Amino acid sequence: MSNPDTDATRRAYWTEQLEAAYRFMFEAVLPYPVAECGEPLVSLQQAAEMAEVVVQFAERPHVRGLPRLYYLRDGQIPGFIAAAAEMNERGWILRVEDGYRTPEMQKHLGREPQVFDAVLQRVTWELGGQRPTPEFMFRRCSALVASVPKFGTHMSGSAIDISVRHLHDPQREVDRGAPYLEMSEKTPMDSPFVPAEAQRNRREISSLMQRHGFVAYPWEFWHYSSGDAYEQVLLKTGRPAVYGAVSFDPRTLQVTPLAQPDQPLNSFDEIRAEIGAALARLG
Repeated sequence: MSNPDTDATRRAYWTEQLEAAYRFMFEAVLPYPVAECGEPLVSLQQAAEMAEVVVQFAERPHVRGLPRLYYLRDGQIPGFIAAAAEMNERGWILRVEDGYRTPEMQKHLGREPQVFDAVLQRVTWELGGQRPTPEFMFRRCSALVASVPKFGTHMSGSAIDISVRHLHDPQREVDRGAPYLEMSEKTPMDSPFVPAEAQRNRREISSLMQRHGFVAYPWEFWHYSSGDAYEQVLLKTGRPAVYGAVSFDPRTLQVTPLAQPDQPLNSFDEIRAEIGAALARLG
């Protein structure tokens, strides 16, 4: 039997955090100035191989069976290699779960059943069993899978999602209290609903990543970026972001700013259809 007090506390925390994330996206990041520098993307797999550091890369396909695109901007590569090397020194392996996302990837990731169903279940729980409106689902999904390219830092080629494994037991994950893509009150970086050891590991990983220039996104314990609007807002630098939402040519790795980075990737009608499909799947 569930504990009403615990459920109420968790629900209040989830609501508070997701509302804070929504405000961060729409009130701070969306209007933030971007002075795109045009740096090309660089393969993280090739960079790690050349630097002879041990890095893992998730092998499962992305949405719609698309290959994962493990790239960051050229200026981020030294920090990425240094972070991976420091992890190796302390007996860890940096595992990259996701990197650059095309508009197609970003649009459909938010509608992927594994992701959408999990968010819908938490939102239904938040609302006491009521079916959410498309507008409310958009609000919640925006905090967890960026709904607009301007604040989708994976679309800037400036963000990576990571897990961390043990160097001498590469299949064993360093405990962060939940697996990658957890969608619950455990998802925010500073969640009080994970054990003390997991909280400590989250802090140590974030400190390590920040030493090498990568800032933690407060509402997902796996997301790190630099050079984009997230970093400038979170660190209060007052400087324009140098990495904005881009498309890229896989042959040359050159980037082109997206024409309408402030337009939502999914309409309310599309979200309404996804709610119906998810409810059918979930029974």
